[in-house]
Amino acid sequence: MAKVKTAYVCNDCGADFVRWQGQCTECGAWNTISEVRMPAISAKSSRGLGGGYAGATVAKVMRLDQVDLQDVPRFSSGFAEFDRVLGGGIVPGSAILIGGSPGAGKSTLLLQIMCYLAAQGPALYVTGEESLQQVALRAHRLGLPTNQLNMLAETQVETICQLAQQEKPRIMVIDSIQVMQMMDIQSAPGSVSQVRESAAFLTRFAKQQNVAVIMVGHVTKDGSLAGPKVLEHCIDCSVMLEGDGDNRYRTLRGTKNRFGAVNELGVFAMTGQGMKEVKNPSAIFLNRGKDEAAGSLVMVLWEGTRPLLVEIQGLVDYSPLNNPRRVTVGMEQNRLSMLLAVMHRHAGIQMSDQDVFVNVVGGVKVNETGADLATLLALVSSFRNKPLPVDLVVFGEVGLSGEIRPVPSGQERLREAAKHGFKRAIVPLANVPKEPIAGMTVIGVQKLPEALDAL
Repeated sequence: MAKVKTAYVCNDCGADFVRWQGQCTECGAWNTISEVRMPAISAKSSRGLGGGYAGATVAKVMRLDQVDLQDVPRFSSGFAEFDRVLGGGIVPGSAILIGGSPGAGKSTLLLQIMCYLAAQGPALYVTGEESLQQVALRAHRLGLPTNQLNMLAETQVETICQLAQQEKPRIMVIDSIQVMQMMDIQSAPGSVSQVRESAAFLTRFAKQQNVAVIMVGHVTKDGSLAGPKVLEHCIDCSVMLEGDGDNRYRTLRGTKNRFGAVNELGVFAMTGQGMKEVKNPSAIFLNRGKDEAAGSLVMVLWEGTRPLLVEIQGLVDYSPLNNPRRVTVGMEQNRLSMLLAVMHRHAGIQMSDQDVFVNVVGGVKVNETGADLATLLALVSSFRNKPLPVDLVVFGEVGLSGEIRPVPSGQERLREAAKHGFKRAIVPLANVPKEPIAGMTVIGVQKLPEALDAL
């Protein structure tokens, strides 16, 4: 009898353990380790004659200079924002994972893409959570063409790949990977073993048949569901569709891409006709009033390969609590605590008895340090109750010694701000352009007190 192997895998980071334990020692998460039963393999089936492994193939060794460097062919999805996040389009034979919370619009976006691609070539949409009638009703409600897209309602991975090999689609969507299962795995659908083995099987199918496979993965608010965190090591591209239910705008951010740049950002608007592209994201994030308001400031972020103008708001108010609150929406809270300490130490402005709130307008998540200077100036504006000019734009990194460090692509950021009508800018001294920008006054600063004096 073949012995069944058992492993214990963390749902968040995918680390393996020989026995169950309450906390994962790799990522520090609690109660995320679950039991995984591996398929039984007998010694006779695993080894062939002569001591070699059965079914093993001999790979060809090549020098690096012998590798063919032909351009990877890509095809468009019909959405320029989606193609931007993927690095210029969909690569045949690639495995793409699109994650997001339930209701973010993943199925809606993919259904629009598949209906567009079905008019150009064979495409297969596999639904495991919804019935074919539900998908058809959504397509009719969105006004999409339904006469060329092939549909399949199935959760067995082997059956899906067998039918796909007969249909020979150019692209295939799996909605979603959490409900897929394989016959050799004894655990329930949605477990770590089922999700990981199903994704690995689909990835091998994509490489062998040169079919682009897009897998949908659901993520809960705490991100503890087995899915994207377990699959990120075996797929080619991983993108996250983010957005709240009360916000009509959705952001698509790439977190892993073997065929392009990471941290690329695409912006969509959820409408009654489905997802619509936002050609100029800076315009929607700068929907400000004409009156000057204390604590409001515009900063220029660099998302992937383009600048993005975003409004940041700060509110400082007296706190009756012993431990004043530090609340951030759209940026890291620890970063805010560090910036407040730098401002106290090098600018003499103390907010230890104040509640501090920071909000990035539009639901954008700030991941770069170029927003440090704008955050501090917005907080000082709210603390002093002095509004800042509406035509002022700020960016720059703040160091622990109070210095203002330069950020990449400074001139491109300033040109984007000038295109939207901004007349003044406070930037790091190293980011001041050598040639002046028409209609804009650029002030370069090296220290935090210089930036406060420039206001």
